[in-house]
Amino acid sequence: MTSFRTNTDRLLEVTLQDEKVLAIAGAMVAYTGAIKFEKSLLGGEGFFGALKRKVTSEGMQVMQASGTGTVFFAQNAAEITVIELTGEKLTIESSSLLAYDTTLTTGTSFAGLRGAASGQGLFSTTVEGKGHIAIISTGNLIMLEVAPNTPLRVDPDAFVGFKGDIRQEFVFDVNWRTMVGQSSGESYQHKFTGTGVVFIQPAER
Repeated sequence: MTSFRTNTDRLLEVTLQDEKVLAIAGAMVAYTGAIKFEKSLLGGEGFFGALKRKVTSEGMQVMQASGTGTVFFAQNAAEITVIELTGEKLTIESSSLLAYDTTLTTGTSFAGLRGAASGQGLFSTTVEGKGHIAIISTGNLIMLEVAPNTPLRVDPDAFVGFKGDIRQEFVFDVNWRTMVGQSSGESYQHKFTGTGVVFIQPAER
């Protein structure tokens, strides 16, 4: 497993020892050592997942960095959070994905109305297995617990991802912004029930 750490809250540092790492194309900002960069056609996703994105014009452009050295990644000065997965599955908005270990398997899940309402697309990305993943957000990433008796509602524009035994549904609501005629994502909400963690950002897209 490669070494992931945040050099600053907006710069990811990945140390490779004859290893590989996958990242969103264009996210590399500097590197040291003998590192080779090449386009990754599938990005760990598999043929059918990549085909599904291509058909809907939602393909992720992923690159692979391999060799020995240190690679620095960043994206539009966004905040970066490193999460270690120990076998569980993480569902994340594709636009919030920065880099991840090649030991992790990625796929797609149908975002439905949530994706359509937020403009994020019809599919979210799933990441599963053992390894590290780096997530970007506007402002510090916020982790909110979901318990059986405490469902959580989230503005689709603030949603980043979730993990755990969680069920999700899309609900409509009317709030004060809608009542005064302002356009707002809060009139569409995403409801999470079950047990797990939901990740949000303190900003709207």
